[in-house]
Amino acid sequence: MDGSYWRTVALVTLWQISASICYYAVFAATPFFRDVFGLSRFEVGIVVTTLTLGYAVFLLPIGAATDRFGERRTLAIGLLGLAVGVLLVAGAPTYALLLAAVFFLGSAYGTAIPGTNKAVFDSIEPGRQNFAMGIKQVGVTGGSGISALLVTGLAGVLFWQAGFLVAAGLAVVVTVVFYAFYVGGDTSGGRLPDFRGLVSNRPYVVLVAAGFFLGAALFTTTGYTVLYVEESIGASVAFGGVVLALVQLFGSAGRVLTGWLSDVLPGDPQVRIGTILIVQTLASAGLFVVVAETTTPLGAALGFSALGFFVLGYTGVYYSCMATLVAVDEMGGATAAGQLALTAGALVAPPVFGYLADTVGYRASWLFLSAGLLLASLLLLWVVRLEPPIRRPAAGAE
Repeated sequence: MDGSYWRTVALVTLWQISASICYYAVFAATPFFRDVFGLSRFEVGIVVTTLTLGYAVFLLPIGAATDRFGERRTLAIGLLGLAVGVLLVAGAPTYALLLAAVFFLGSAYGTAIPGTNKAVFDSIEPGRQNFAMGIKQVGVTGGSGISALLVTGLAGVLFWQAGFLVAAGLAVVVTVVFYAFYVGGDTSGGRLPDFRGLVSNRPYVVLVAAGFFLGAALFTTTGYTVLYVEESIGASVAFGGVVLALVQLFGSAGRVLTGWLSDVLPGDPQVRIGTILIVQTLASAGLFVVVAETTTPLGAALGFSALGFFVLGYTGVYYSCMATLVAVDEMGGATAAGQLALTAGALVAPPVFGYLADTVGYRASWLFLSAGLLLASLLLLWVVRLEPPIRRPAAGAE
């Protein structure tokens, strides 16, 4: 593989790591929000939902802007916005202002998926794209894992906002490096995405529908892992941070492995990549049942690690599957809408999960997520069987 390939992958992955450290710091800090602001589990879910709402509101406009102006500009502006966002979260004096701060932080993170996905499918040739996508997506889990250790670790020796301050400084440095060295994606002649055409693409629409349930499972898992380990298992917040880091570590391994398999396995790309996604979804559904029965710290560490491999490992494959259904010049808008579906699930599921945990117990909450993934697997089976209405999908474009 040549130097330009690795430069693109390295810069985009570095950007994603820094962005995810900022965004997922909120998930790692949920126990501190609860203590500082006196929140219920339901109100903690509202924090996660507000963060996700900011993300959701700006996804489609940012996806359109990415197709129109290129990813270099939108990614640089987005990472600076994330640096400002984490500073606002760290300085929020009230619950209401905390919600406003996490909304802003979420809106800035809306640059991530459209920009980084477009970079991969614009700059990397077919045959290498899915592996690059898997590596790039490690930036999400890697950044989240780092934020879990950073926020919970520094809180124990300094103060709970310390990790947020470090994340902001790193984001500014990475913005400068990315903008200076990233080549491409700085055009102003692109066209706006054809969302009407995407709606008429039936397998794409079904995949996006499945994304609602995939996102519900993914974001709720990361949002409640630390709190669950502390409250239900009886371990410390620091140990909960370690468990969340393990979830992200194994999720990173899942993303790289399945990205590689998506490139090297034989057969039609839509079928082979869709099948990998189905396997990940079904395995995640089963592991939610395992986690629901966990009662010891060791069992939690093992169960959540296995769950992370699958439930955090499927986002790269989700977008690789999407690339077999849409054209390359639609990837910014298409992935923005696909991410919006994931995010929509994250808007609904965390408060429901928290409500079930408050009123029934955590076991019912985990089984709720498992049921959603079983429905998602049925939708994905349909995706594999449908024929996309395009001749040259992004995954095979020369």
